[in-house]
Amino acid sequence: MTVESTAARTPRRSSKRTSAAKTTAKAPAETPTPAKKPVSTPAKKSAKAPAKRTAAKKTAARTAAAKAPQRSEPELVQLLTPEGERVEHPDYSIDLTDDELRGLYRDMVLTRRFDAEATALQRQGELGLWASLLGQEAAQIGSGRALRDDDYVFPTYREHGVAWCRGVDPTNLLGMFRGVNHGGWDPNSNNFHLYTIVIGSQTLHATGYAMGVAKDGADSAVIAYFGDGASSQGDVAESFTFSAVYNAPVVFFCQNNQWAISEPTERQTRVPLYQRAQGFGFPGIRVDGNDVLACLAVTRSALERARRGEGPTLVEAFTYRMGAHTTSDDPTKYRRDEERAAWEAKDPILRLRTYLEKQGAADEAFFTALDEESEALGKRVREVVRAMPDPDPIAIFDNVYADGNPLVDEERAQFAAYQASFADSAEKGK
Repeated sequence: MTVESTAARTPRRSSKRTSAAKTTAKAPAETPTPAKKPVSTPAKKSAKAPAKRTAAKKTAARTAAAKAPQRSEPELVQLLTPEGERVEHPDYSIDLTDDELRGLYRDMVLTRRFDAEATALQRQGELGLWASLLGQEAAQIGSGRALRDDDYVFPTYREHGVAWCRGVDPTNLLGMFRGVNHGGWDPNSNNFHLYTIVIGSQTLHATGYAMGVAKDGADSAVIAYFGDGASSQGDVAESFTFSAVYNAPVVFFCQNNQWAISEPTERQTRVPLYQRAQGFGFPGIRVDGNDVLACLAVTRSALERARRGEGPTLVEAFTYRMGAHTTSDDPTKYRRDEERAAWEAKDPILRLRTYLEKQGAADEAFFTALDEESEALGKRVREVVRAMPDPDPIAIFDNVYADGNPLVDEERAQFAAYQASFADSAEKGK
């Protein structure tokens, strides 16, 4: 029922006045109604009238909202069901060889093994912090494998699977979390920017870079990763505005793992995240973030659209963070075990393995060899992390200014003297 029809059934004040007049007319003549002051009554009625009309409108609006049909679930692009069944989509299709399918499975397994080892190292005191990607392997590997070598990636601090796809050595990701460097790789060597800790700011970096790519006339694309929590940041909204106005060749890849630390997605938005793109003038797509095939197909399509000069796209990978936000977080404080259990049944690695086995695309020898490779990776990560040398404390002053600065030089000298005082004290104590 519409608001208008509900409001039409609400009695008006004029009807009440008519009814009151009829009641007065029926009163016996021998008991006349006492005269009332002619000033007070109209004043009271006129003061209450707006309040009554406002209340009527609010009641009508609530009634209409209650009777309005419920919104249907947003469309979800899916090519591989949680049961490992292959399905088709009219707009996104993909045809992969058995080797390519096994490659995607290997990527996800090794990424998860590396992530688990990093979590264990933090628990053992070898890392200060770690942000796990557990459960998000399909979103990262699918989108990462959709990239060309000349595309450029702007990650957050959780894109370990994308880093793997870009050829960044996993051990290089750990230096910052161990506190020995600010990022252990050259961004231009792999077109993979350093991890960004500030929430959402990398979307601005990606947009500016994409605008530069367009001005250079290159046909490469840019992709920016962020989470559902970052979608509430002003930086992300500004990125959407600039990328749309300047038709920048950028893909915004939002991994909606449904929890921004302890805040659920419904505290971030009242509509599905991908629909936000409409307000900025570019398309948005929601993809099953636990389906590596769908993530690959959708991201590949969005990147090709960007390269053709058709502007930005927002991809919302609907997935789930099965672990903690970081190792300093305890998700049992704010979410139910039943919720995690439901999503474990949609595990991205398990679903692809099921499909490989059904299709006869991988045998037991393949899985056994991969388990051995996985353990070897874990061992190498442990050894490299524990052997990382402590950085030279003075190096913090080296690259503050390109050509040096008198104040920084003075601070360097003061800090060097301070460090030397410890050595002097130790020598005297002998």
